[in-house]
Amino acid sequence: MPTISTNDFKNGMTIIFRDELWDIVEFQFVKPGKGGAFVRTKLKNVKTGSVLEHTFDSKAKVDQAIIEKREMEYLYRDGDNFFFMDPESYEQVPINLELIEQHLRFLKENTMCNFKVFKEEILTVAIPDFMIFEIKETTPVLKGATAASSSKPAIIETGATIQVPEFVTEGEKVRVDTRTGEYMERAND
Repeated sequence: MPTISTNDFKNGMTIIFRDELWDIVEFQFVKPGKGGAFVRTKLKNVKTGSVLEHTFDSKAKVDQAIIEKREMEYLYRDGDNFFFMDPESYEQVPINLELIEQHLRFLKENTMCNFKVFKEEILTVAIPDFMIFEIKETTPVLKGATAASSSKPAIIETGATIQVPEFVTEGEKVRVDTRTGEYMERAND
Protein backbone atom coordinates (compact mmCIF):
# COMPACT_ATOMS: atom_id res chain seq x y z
CA MET A 1 0.00 0.00 0.00
CA PRO A 2 1.27 3.41 -0.87
CA THR A 3 1.99 5.82 1.97
CA ILE A 4 0.85 9.35 1.27
CA SER A 5 1.17 12.72 2.95
CA THR A 6 -1.92 14.51 4.24
CA ASN A 7 -1.04 17.17 1.62
CA ASP A 8 -2.06 14.60 -1.03
CA PHE A 9 -5.60 14.09 0.32
CA LYS A 10 -8.47 14.21 -2.18
CA ASN A 11 -12.21 13.88 -1.62
CA GLY A 12 -13.31 10.28 -2.24
CA MET A 13 -9.86 8.85 -1.48
CA THR A 14 -9.78 5.84 0.86
CA ILE A 15 -7.19 5.67 3.63
CA ILE A 16 -6.32 3.25 6.40
CA PHE A 17 -6.72 4.98 9.76
CA ARG A 18 -6.91 3.21 13.13
CA ASP A 19 -6.70 -0.12 11.27
CA GLU A 20 -9.94 0.56 9.40
CA LEU A 21 -10.87 1.82 5.93
CA TRP A 22 -12.13 5.42 5.76
CA ASP A 23 -13.29 7.49 2.78
CA ILE A 24 -12.27 11.14 2.84
CA VAL A 25 -15.57 13.02 2.60
CA GLU A 26 -13.99 16.45 2.87
CA PHE A 27 -10.74 18.00 4.02
CA GLN A 28 -9.31 21.44 4.59
CA PHE A 29 -5.66 22.46 4.75
CA VAL A 30 -5.26 25.03 7.55
CA LYS A 31 -2.19 27.21 8.06
CA PRO A 32 -2.75 29.33 11.15
CA GLY A 33 -0.72 32.46 11.86
CA LYS A 34 1.00 30.74 14.78
CA GLY A 35 1.92 27.09 15.09
CA GLY A 36 2.17 24.37 12.49
CA ALA A 37 -0.18 23.70 9.61
CA PHE A 38 -2.75 20.91 9.86
CA VAL A 39 -5.41 19.15 7.82
CA ARG A 40 -8.96 19.04 9.15
CA THR A 41 -10.92 16.08 7.72
CA LYS A 42 -14.31 14.45 7.75
CA LEU A 43 -13.96 10.69 7.29
CA LYS A 44 -16.62 8.04 6.64
CA ASN A 45 -16.04 4.45 7.72
CA VAL A 46 -16.36 2.25 4.62
CA LYS A 47 -17.94 -0.68 6.50
CA THR A 48 -20.09 0.95 9.18
CA GLY A 49 -20.89 4.29 7.52
CA SER A 50 -20.07 6.19 10.72
CA VAL A 51 -18.58 9.65 10.28
CA LEU A 52 -15.53 10.94 12.15
CA GLU A 53 -13.92 14.36 12.18
CA HIS A 54 -10.17 14.19 12.69
CA THR A 55 -7.29 16.65 12.49
CA PHE A 56 -3.98 15.45 11.04
CA ASP A 57 -0.62 17.20 11.33
CA SER A 58 0.33 18.51 7.87
CA LYS A 59 3.47 16.36 7.92
CA ALA A 60 1.62 13.16 8.87
CA LYS A 61 1.77 10.10 6.61
CA VAL A 62 -1.07 7.61 6.16
CA ASP A 63 -1.56 4.47 4.10
CA GLN A 64 -3.77 4.87 1.07
CA ALA A 65 -6.08 1.93 0.41
CA ILE A 66 -6.36 1.01 -3.25
CA ILE A 67 -10.01 0.15 -3.77
CA GLU A 68 -10.86 -1.85 -6.85
CA LYS A 69 -14.21 -1.24 -8.51
CA ARG A 70 -15.86 -4.17 -10.26
CA GLU A 71 -19.12 -4.63 -12.07
CA MET A 72 -20.94 -7.93 -11.57
CA GLU A 73 -24.27 -9.33 -12.67
CA TYR A 74 -26.83 -10.52 -10.12
CA LEU A 75 -27.88 -14.08 -10.95
CA TYR A 76 -30.02 -15.59 -8.18
CA ARG A 77 -30.69 -15.99 -4.46
CA ASP A 78 -30.18 -19.18 -2.47
CA GLY A 79 -31.27 -18.67 1.15
CA ASP A 80 -29.18 -15.86 2.61
CA ASN A 81 -26.65 -15.99 -0.24
CA PHE A 82 -26.92 -13.90 -3.38
CA PHE A 83 -24.92 -15.06 -6.36
CA PHE A 84 -23.21 -12.59 -8.69
CA MET A 85 -21.15 -13.32 -11.79
CA ASP A 86 -18.03 -11.56 -13.00
CA PRO A 87 -18.78 -10.91 -16.70
CA GLU A 88 -15.11 -11.28 -17.67
CA SER A 89 -14.14 -14.49 -15.87
CA TYR A 90 -17.69 -15.94 -15.48
CA GLU A 91 -16.76 -16.71 -11.89
CA GLN A 92 -19.78 -16.83 -9.57
CA VAL A 93 -19.36 -15.07 -6.23
CA PRO A 94 -21.73 -15.58 -3.28
CA ILE A 95 -22.57 -12.44 -1.28
CA ASN A 96 -24.20 -12.69 2.15
CA LEU A 97 -27.45 -10.96 3.04
CA GLU A 98 -25.77 -8.25 5.18
CA LEU A 99 -24.00 -6.68 2.19
CA ILE A 100 -27.06 -6.60 -0.07
CA GLU A 101 -29.92 -6.18 2.43
CA GLN A 102 -30.47 -2.45 1.86
CA HIS A 103 -31.05 -3.10 -1.86
CA LEU A 104 -33.42 -6.08 -1.62
CA ARG A 105 -36.55 -4.09 -2.51
CA PHE A 106 -35.17 -3.38 -5.98
CA LEU A 107 -32.73 -6.21 -6.69
CA LYS A 108 -33.76 -8.25 -9.71
CA GLU A 109 -32.00 -10.92 -11.73
CA ASN A 110 -29.57 -9.86 -14.48
CA THR A 111 -28.95 -6.45 -12.88
CA MET A 112 -25.39 -5.16 -13.22
CA CYS A 113 -24.19 -4.02 -9.78
CA ASN A 114 -21.08 -2.11 -8.70
CA PHE A 115 -18.73 -3.60 -6.12
CA LYS A 116 -15.94 -1.99 -4.09
CA VAL A 117 -13.23 -4.54 -3.31
CA PHE A 118 -10.15 -4.25 -1.08
CA LYS A 119 -7.65 -7.12 -1.02
CA GLU A 120 -10.27 -9.48 -2.53
CA GLU A 121 -12.77 -8.61 0.24
CA ILE A 122 -16.04 -7.15 -1.02
CA LEU A 123 -16.75 -3.98 0.95
CA THR A 124 -19.91 -2.64 -0.65
CA VAL A 125 -22.46 -3.51 -3.32
CA ALA A 126 -24.49 -0.85 -5.13
CA ILE A 127 -27.37 -1.30 -7.54
CA PRO A 128 -28.07 1.23 -10.32
CA ASP A 129 -29.66 4.51 -9.16
CA PHE A 130 -32.47 4.17 -11.71
CA MET A 131 -34.09 0.92 -12.81
CA ILE A 132 -37.12 -0.15 -14.83
CA PHE A 133 -39.75 -2.41 -13.25
CA GLU A 134 -42.99 -3.94 -14.41
CA ILE A 135 -46.13 -3.14 -12.40
CA LYS A 136 -47.52 -6.48 -11.22
CA GLU A 137 -50.47 -5.27 -9.17
CA THR A 138 -52.31 -2.00 -8.67
CA THR A 139 -55.86 -0.67 -8.56
CA PRO A 140 -57.59 0.02 -11.90
CA VAL A 141 -57.31 3.41 -13.58
CA LEU A 142 -59.94 5.86 -12.42
CA LYS A 143 -61.83 7.78 -15.09
CA GLY A 144 -60.34 11.25 -15.55
CA ALA A 145 -57.02 10.40 -13.83
CA THR A 146 -54.27 12.79 -14.92
CA ALA A 147 -50.62 13.30 -14.17
CA ALA A 148 -51.58 15.90 -11.56
CA SER A 149 -53.85 13.46 -9.70
CA SER A 150 -52.97 11.77 -6.47
CA SER A 151 -50.92 8.59 -6.30
CA LYS A 152 -51.79 4.99 -5.50
CA PRO A 153 -49.78 1.97 -4.29
CA ALA A 154 -48.42 -0.49 -6.85
CA ILE A 155 -46.48 -3.72 -6.44
CA ILE A 156 -43.52 -4.10 -8.80
CA GLU A 157 -41.92 -7.33 -10.04
CA THR A 158 -39.55 -7.58 -7.04
CA GLY A 159 -42.50 -7.50 -4.63
CA ALA A 160 -41.78 -3.98 -3.39
CA THR A 161 -44.62 -1.48 -3.08
CA ILE A 162 -44.12 1.97 -4.57
CA GLN A 163 -46.42 4.96 -5.10
CA VAL A 164 -47.40 5.63 -8.74
CA PRO A 165 -49.74 8.15 -10.41
CA GLU A 166 -53.40 7.10 -10.79
CA PHE A 167 -53.05 6.59 -14.57
CA VAL A 168 -50.44 3.77 -14.29
CA THR A 169 -51.86 0.29 -14.96
CA GLU A 170 -50.81 -3.32 -14.36
CA GLY A 171 -48.30 -4.60 -16.91
CA GLU A 172 -46.80 -1.16 -17.58
CA LYS A 173 -43.11 -0.55 -17.04
CA VAL A 174 -41.97 2.35 -14.88
CA ARG A 175 -38.64 3.97 -14.07
CA VAL A 176 -37.87 4.09 -10.33
CA ASP A 177 -35.18 5.93 -8.35
CA THR A 178 -33.83 3.03 -6.26
CA ARG A 179 -32.23 5.39 -3.72
CA THR A 180 -35.60 6.83 -2.68
CA GLY A 181 -38.14 4.35 -4.08
CA GLU A 182 -39.83 7.15 -6.02
CA TYR A 183 -41.66 6.68 -9.33
CA MET A 184 -39.94 8.77 -12.01
CA GLU A 185 -41.83 8.12 -15.25
CA ARG A 186 -43.32 5.50 -17.53
CA ALA A 187 -40.60 3.51 -19.28
CA ASN A 188 -40.57 2.94 -23.02
CA ASP A 189 -39.06 -0.35 -24.11
